[in-house]
Amino acid sequence: MSICIGVDTGGTFTDLVLVDKNIGSHIIHKLPTTPTDPALCILDGVGALLDKAETKPEAVTLFVHGTTLATNAILQHRCSKTGMLVTSGFADVLSIARQRRPGFYNLSTPKPLPPVARDCIFEIDGRTDEQGECIRPLDERGIVQACSRLKEKQVAAIAICFIHAYANPAQEERAKAILQEYWPDVHVCLSSEVLREFREFERFASTCVNASLLPILGHYLEDLSDRLRRVGLKTPPLVMQSNGGAVSLATVRARPINTFFSGPAGGVIATTQLGVRAERADMISFDMGGTSTDVCLIQDGKLASRSEHQMGGFPVRMPSLDIHTIGAGGGSIAWVDPGGLLKVGPESAGANPGPALYGRGGSEATVTDANILLGRLSGTALIGGAMAAYPEESEKALKALGQRLGMDPLQVAAGIISIVNANMMGAVRVVSIERGEDPRTCALVAFGGAGPLHAADVAKQIGINSIIVPPHPGIMSAIGLIDAGRRGDFSVTTLVPATPDNLNKLTVGFDILEKDGEVWKGSEGLNNDSLTTEWHLDLRYVGQAFQLTLSVAHQKLDKTSLQALVADFHLEHERLNGYAMPDHRLEIVTIRLSIIAKPTAQAETTLRPASAPASHAIASNRAVWFHDIGFVDTPVYDRAKLNAGHAFAGPAIIEQTDATTVVPPEVSVNVDNHGFLHLCVGT
Repeated sequence: MSICIGVDTGGTFTDLVLVDKNIGSHIIHKLPTTPTDPALCILDGVGALLDKAETKPEAVTLFVHGTTLATNAILQHRCSKTGMLVTSGFADVLSIARQRRPGFYNLSTPKPLPPVARDCIFEIDGRTDEQGECIRPLDERGIVQACSRLKEKQVAAIAICFIHAYANPAQEERAKAILQEYWPDVHVCLSSEVLREFREFERFASTCVNASLLPILGHYLEDLSDRLRRVGLKTPPLVMQSNGGAVSLATVRARPINTFFSGPAGGVIATTQLGVRAERADMISFDMGGTSTDVCLIQDGKLASRSEHQMGGFPVRMPSLDIHTIGAGGGSIAWVDPGGLLKVGPESAGANPGPALYGRGGSEATVTDANILLGRLSGTALIGGAMAAYPEESEKALKALGQRLGMDPLQVAAGIISIVNANMMGAVRVVSIERGEDPRTCALVAFGGAGPLHAADVAKQIGINSIIVPPHPGIMSAIGLIDAGRRGDFSVTTLVPATPDNLNKLTVGFDILEKDGEVWKGSEGLNNDSLTTEWHLDLRYVGQAFQLTLSVAHQKLDKTSLQALVADFHLEHERLNGYAMPDHRLEIVTIRLSIIAKPTAQAETTLRPASAPASHAIASNRAVWFHDIGFVDTPVYDRAKLNAGHAFAGPAIIEQTDATTVVPPEVSVNVDNHGFLHLCVGT
């Protein structure tokens, strides 16, 4: 596996990289996303990459794609019309939810719209108990009648959500067979396939969101695959999942909710690889793009994970890296609230029309426009000259906003930068301080098209002294897509006391997951020689509402290993919560299996040692605004001319094709032999 292409489609730009793993070379390309047809810019970008590399399409052996299509569909309420079959008496689960208001102190805040309209939900008689025993047979005639009604309502997908289906999916599977017999063209998904875990509201919500995305993502991926095949690519495309692993199109078409954080996950994977080379185990990835900023805490080189995210106001449970996202990017729009205060984001100008700087009709001031007016960004061209820039449009937009605020354009621009930096500092705080971790022990790894622009200011605000900027920050998430391996995650709820007399019941759960894993490996074309497996158990004290996840060596638990697991739970509970109850009974809630295939490693590349002082890399000088001191005549370095061993102090600007790095005063820069920029605050 040598010639690899990674494609990360964002809300503003689509980033592409072609990597030859044998020699470690990177060829990059960046172009504006085409929101109405995301595949169009991908094809243009792939063609440009192959031309630059002088490589034929059939030479590509790996193609991995990260996409925001599913996320945007949910957030913009552009999902397919969906129907739902539920156990009799459970039609209002989505409406009742958890009885929590979106704004706790605001009685008038509207509740989020459920992914399925109430008139498209049909109750079906039949019942399974919590042990999986059938206590009332399935009303098959009722399913046929519901199918007829849903046809009339012209739904495109149907979610089947029966009570306790996690314990026994037989009734859901039978209902699906009936639907496919009477309506072969409709998309159908089962709660027992999407999330084989207890808690009806979360399982029903996740399944309905998944169903609503089936037609959208299915059509997009099929179209993209066909078009790539027509241009000559022989290798089938893979898609990045939120869990940090890539899978086939068939797997993603069945579980589109697993792609919500596929692009950001690529950046986090690339950060862990950077940490190995930079010998840093504790890091915070800081990925600022055109629309959002994604941050993730990495400790001891390990990625934290989580199982639930709020999407469109509803909980969606899927295996995911613990990524925190806020609406802060280069395209974030500045606005004035009813009280006359300046605000920034979360709304973004996107790719079309984009910031005023792009000259495509955007008239509202954005973070990018503020950076232009303050000299932090070059106003001559974008993406290495591939895109024209119109700084006069940025000034016009900032002037118009300033008139509403009673401020001059420079004051407005400085205010925008300060506000967006504070917002992003808050995001870093969420994944560190608010979780009991000290960010000052971490390096802030800055990437994304705008990450290096703001990283030093954010780091200074929160007390981080070390910032690392990779060689290709603007397309680092695309690089991470290639660095990621294949991964499948599976789970089943058991809800049994953690006692030796329940080992047989646990074995049943382990066997279910082992079978699911074998089916997945076969569908992905993977063999056991290239795979590792990880088993985890969710445990809690009896009566608790939440559980802790602990790893186990393998699926063959015995009395001794169970006792060790219980002891580990007490220790972990005390570490996280400050207390333990060793005399209290435990129960095992859910069994989890992860199957991972590591990719082939890239060849290491190093910069040549510097043979001239860093001043030889200075391309120009310009006035740049910095907090507290205003405008300063600042050298602008060409990063392509910086070599290993170069060192200099701020203020400075470092420019390259895919990103710009701002080095404030009292920050120093060192270039290592991997090409990483190490920014040190206060030295």
